[in-house]
Amino acid sequence: MANRIVLNTISYHGKGAIENIVPELTARGYKKAFVCSDPYLVEVGVTKKVTDLLDNANFAYEVYSDIKPNPTIENVQNGVEAFKNSGADSIVTIGGGSSMDTAKAVGIIVNNPEFADVRSLEGVAPTKNHAVFTIAVPTTAGTAAEVTINYVITDVERKRKFVCVDTNDIPEIAVVDPDMMGSMGKGLTAATGMDALTHAIEGYITKGAWEMTDMFHLEAIRLISKHLRGAVENTPEGREGMALAQYIAGQGFSNVGLGIVHSMAHSLGAVYDTPHGVANAILLPTVMEYNAECTGEKYREIARAMGVKNVDNMTQEEYRKAACDAVRKLSADVGIPADLKEIVKEEDIKFLSESAYADACRPGNPKDTSEEEIADIFRSLI
Repeated sequence: MANRIVLNTISYHGKGAIENIVPELTARGYKKAFVCSDPYLVEVGVTKKVTDLLDNANFAYEVYSDIKPNPTIENVQNGVEAFKNSGADSIVTIGGGSSMDTAKAVGIIVNNPEFADVRSLEGVAPTKNHAVFTIAVPTTAGTAAEVTINYVITDVERKRKFVCVDTNDIPEIAVVDPDMMGSMGKGLTAATGMDALTHAIEGYITKGAWEMTDMFHLEAIRLISKHLRGAVENTPEGREGMALAQYIAGQGFSNVGLGIVHSMAHSLGAVYDTPHGVANAILLPTVMEYNAECTGEKYREIARAMGVKNVDNMTQEEYRKAACDAVRKLSADVGIPADLKEIVKEEDIKFLSESAYADACRPGNPKDTSEEEIADIFRSLI
């Protein structure tokens, strides 16, 4: 079976990258942008960094900010109507995964109206047309939604998140400018950074992993281990390193899938509105221990990428433990809670486990699992 890689047509990286947004729109003949960004970023002026460029170029736009941290079906439906009413012909999405996931769903439905029922996009939807032309500008260093073929929407009515996988949803252009990430506080920087680490580690050990994606994931692990602590302290080197690291992780996992850390985190987000990166960070080392027996020698390379010394002199048991310990240490260093005691209620574990098992990320897990084993992992953390 052939392996597939889907990436942006163009991506820009580094300080000042946003200066390329208007030229890319005008070169293609677009006339009005639908600027999709969350209300906090609009309020604190981050979105304005891009709209100022549009204003200076007299490029028409309309801002849509009806977006929750875990975007809902209603957010998407309202966005589709707003896009249609705006007269826009392109999308510029500014934000973290919430803004970009909303923009992806809006762009897909506008060009594939037969999928107006947002739930019909769950899984691998057979859309025919690429989404509305989109430029994605991340403001967090974690989700990598600007380079993935995935998006996640919350079904409030059913208390679940569903994953949509569609090669037609990837933004044509990614603009990864670390200056757009400076508004993140320590907590958000830590959470999104650990989300990126989870992408890299789960992508590296998933059943679909292969040589090209391994290359992306190991480099992402190395860069995150080197730069996340600095990014949390808001150093320029840390910010720039994490901006690149999370994108590289996205290049990998988008093409091979993830595992049950994400499945379980999705269920936590749907039930408790737990920040996705925090959920991933708490779950990751425990799930790594659970998966260890099915990962061959890969934990040795994870440990090496995270800076653990003398891994070649370790036994398999030792380097597997070292990899898990290194993840726990990084998570603790950036202030992530060690367990789910303040989040999960015992009476919810059955529903959480059922939702996690049904999640689209679960089949990629290196170890075949069950609802009961997922429940045991939840219980071990409360």
